[in-house]
Amino acid sequence: MKRRSAIKNLLIIAGGIAILPSCSQESGKASIQLNNLDINQNQEDLLAEITETIIPKTDSPGAKALNLHLFVLKMVDDCHDKDDQKSFINGLSELDKLSKKQFSKSFNEASQAQRTQLLQLLESDKETNDDMYRFYAITKRRTIQGFLNSKYVMKDLKRYELIPGRYDGYASANEITKSAS
Repeated sequence: MKRRSAIKNLLIIAGGIAILPSCSQESGKASIQLNNLDINQNQEDLLAEITETIIPKTDSPGAKALNLHLFVLKMVDDCHDKDDQKSFINGLSELDKLSKKQFSKSFNEASQAQRTQLLQLLESDKETNDDMYRFYAITKRRTIQGFLNSKYVMKDLKRYELIPGRYDGYASANEITKSAS
């Protein structure tokens, strides 16, 4: 009997050791695996707020609900060269510093109006800081791309029909002349 309980305990311990690495996620690291970018959790949260400022939640879901900040990170990590990636990281940290300088609070703590004002300042003043402007341009472009390719837009959003509309072969001539006049 003692042998059976010893083998059972040994199997339980071995199973626990096998499962343990998957349970210990490093705190402070980004929530997705990135090969070229080194982003921490605070930077990811900051990027989430920036994308939410670009596409806020209204009747439609905002950027946070669609996880567009993760899309931006993945696209920058996979599709941009080293210079863009470096500018992206530098611009992200410099944007938070600019927010602290302008409003005496970080971008995450700023009000929606202050966030919008800061991003409008970045868009209008391209020569101030090249890294910050490149970061904003990349983030805005990838956020819009992610939104337009999201499941919400592709499946749930109603399609716009170009004029004159689709052909209806079953419409009577009387209906067509009434709608034309």
